[in-house]
Amino acid sequence: MTTVAPGTRASVLVRRPGPRELHPVRTHRRRRTLELSLAAAVPVLLVLLWQLAAVRGWIDDRVYPAPSTILADGWDRAAAGDLWPDVWATLKRILAGYAVGMAAGYLLGLLMGSMSLVRAALEPLLDALYVVPKLALLPVFLNMFGLGEGPQVALVAATVFFFVWISTMSAVMAVPDGHRDAGRVFGASPWQMFRHVLLPASLPAVLVGARIAAGVAVLVIVASEQIAATDGLGHLIFDSRALFQNDVMFVGIVCVAVLGVLFSELVRFVGRLLTPWAPRDRGRGQS
Repeated sequence: MTTVAPGTRASVLVRRPGPRELHPVRTHRRRRTLELSLAAAVPVLLVLLWQLAAVRGWIDDRVYPAPSTILADGWDRAAAGDLWPDVWATLKRILAGYAVGMAAGYLLGLLMGSMSLVRAALEPLLDALYVVPKLALLPVFLNMFGLGEGPQVALVAATVFFFVWISTMSAVMAVPDGHRDAGRVFGASPWQMFRHVLLPASLPAVLVGARIAAGVAVLVIVASEQIAATDGLGHLIFDSRALFQNDVMFVGIVCVAVLGVLFSELVRFVGRLLTPWAPRDRGRGQS
């Protein structure tokens, strides 16, 4: 708003506080309500449109069953206990592989990010392995571990390892020199430098990579179970497709989606607990 002082020709720019400044809490709540409403409305509308298309015959419901049919079939399979063994088989492979890949990627990322000679020795080799599609490593793991859980867990671990390794090494290298210099000025030992400087400065970026790895781990295990497993959600999806049980196939797809979202949100929640000082990607005051 521009006003002119009486008796002068000088203009003064006056900015009056808006609702966001006057009522920050109320504005944040309204914004958050709008965001949640949009997040719920879009998938609900798509599902309703799908249901309408199946009921009206706009699509072939033998190939694309109505959501109500998928929900009813999923409920029946869950109540009968036929669904949970596949869910548990996929979940335990994800958890085991994720734990191994996370630990290995984080430790090696710290080492390579902190020591330039180790980085110079190992980075070219790991870069070459990184660009190899991880499913292409499944035959190698089958030769190493044979049939069973070993190849599935190893494939998830290899996938998670590269995401965590890259994010950890990059985060450690990106710690500002001023932070390191401050630690040296105060006479920090190598452990104190890691504990009080490198770890808190790099951990938020590391956890972003860990959350991305969580989603990719679900994708990889579903594809792997199609090839070299006799159970799991991936096997359920592709086996149902081969038997033309499309409703069961979509039940498996929905379970994978729910499992992936829950696992990613769990990693996000743990990350918030571990890094209360870091800015949140979906927190107060963010638009």
